[in-house]
Amino acid sequence: MSIDDSIRRQLARAARRPRSRNRGEFSPGRPTKWQPTQVIDPAGGLGAPFTNAGAWEFIASKLEGGHRVDVIDLRKPQGAQAYVMKIEIDPNGPRLYVKVEFRAGKILGRSFHYSEHE
Repeated sequence: MSIDDSIRRQLARAARRPRSRNRGEFSPGRPTKWQPTQVIDPAGGLGAPFTNAGAWEFIASKLEGGHRVDVIDLRKPQGAQAYVMKIEIDPNGPRLYVKVEFRAGKILGRSFHYSEHE
């Protein structure tokens, strides 16, 4: 299932606001793999990795640009939903896997890493 434009705009807006976004801290009930500093930023030049702020800006720009977003049901926490993008940032490398939750007007970063499953 994909998302409608209203949700897309809300996610992008929250991703751009430092007070509305949060990099998820790993816990057994809400596992995360938020690793922007281990992903090369295609706009960074000289092979520089993303910064945390740069990762959020990248997510917002992809949302606003209409990149495909899938809605998935999470196992942890059970009953919650997340929004997933698989983004090609280098045609010769793995895709970037991005997963976020949206709760109470805030966006929670769950995954930002190279995809392990193509």
